[in-house]
Amino acid sequence: MLSLLKRYRRFLLVAALLLYPLGAFLLGGRRGRDPNFVDRGVIALTAPVQQGLTAGIDGAVAAVRNYLDLRGVRQDNDALRLENLQLRASVQALGEARSENGRLRKLLAYAEAAPGPEIPARVVGVNPVAKLLSVRISSGEKDGVFRGMSVVTPDGIVGQVIRSTGGYADVALVTDPQSRVAVRVQRSRARGTAAGAGNGPLALENMLRTEDVEDGDLIITSGTDGIYPPGLVVGRVTQLEKKEHGMFQGADIQPAVDTSRLEEVLVVGSPYSAMASGGASAEGAQK
Repeated sequence: MLSLLKRYRRFLLVAALLLYPLGAFLLGGRRGRDPNFVDRGVIALTAPVQQGLTAGIDGAVAAVRNYLDLRGVRQDNDALRLENLQLRASVQALGEARSENGRLRKLLAYAEAAPGPEIPARVVGVNPVAKLLSVRISSGEKDGVFRGMSVVTPDGIVGQVIRSTGGYADVALVTDPQSRVAVRVQRSRARGTAAGAGNGPLALENMLRTEDVEDGDLIITSGTDGIYPPGLVVGRVTQLEKKEHGMFQGADIQPAVDTSRLEEVLVVGSPYSAMASGGASAEGAQK
C-alpha cells in the first residue's frame, strides 16, 4: 500500500488539489461563505494548472478544427483546379473548332465562286524526306483526284498531285526544288517562271530584263504550263534584282500560302489533267 502511495503520490496530490475546490464549492456553494486562507492557497496553486489544462484543451480543439477546415479548403481547391482545367480544355476545343469552321467557310466560298469543280481534302501527312517536299491528302482516285491535278487554297496555289491511290494522294509542293510554275505579273502581264527553292521564297526565273516588274507585284499563274489554271495567286515579288547585263532579271517570290501550316485544301483540274484522267478512265473501261 505504501509503495502504491509513493508511486502515485504526485498524481494523488494533483488530484486532491483539483478536487478540493470542487468539493468546497459543492459543500459551501449554497451558504456563499468567503474563502479562507486554505481555499486561497489551494486556488493559487491550482489556478495555473487549470489554466494550463484549459489552454491545452482549447489549443487541441482549435488545432483539430483548423485541420478540418484546411482539409476542406484543400479539397475545394483540388475541385476548383480540376474544374479550371476542364474549362480551359473546353475553351481551347471551342477555339480550335471556331478556327476550323472559319477555314472551311472560306474554302467553301472559294469553291462556290470557282468556275470548275473542286474536290476538298484534308492534309493527313507530311513527307519527312527533304529531297521531295510533299504532303498527303485525304482524297484519291475514288474521289476524282488524279495525277497532274493542281492543289490550291483560297489564298493561292499549293502544289501538284504526283501520285493518287484509292483514298489518298501525294502532292508535290510549289516550294519543292523540282517545282516549276508558269506565272505572269498581274499588273504588267509579264511572263516568267516560279521555281521552288526549298523551304523559303520561290525564285523568279526566265523574266526578261526588259519586262516591267516591281517589288510588291502580285504574281499569278499564267496557265501555259498545263498544270495550274490561269489566274491563281502564287505570291508577291521581293528582292528584285535588275541586272545591267544579260537577258533576264531575278527576284524572290514570297508564296501566298504557308505550306508548312496546311490543313485543308482544294484539288482542281486543268485541261491536261482532265484529259489524262479521262484517258486513264477510258483505258480502264476498255480493259
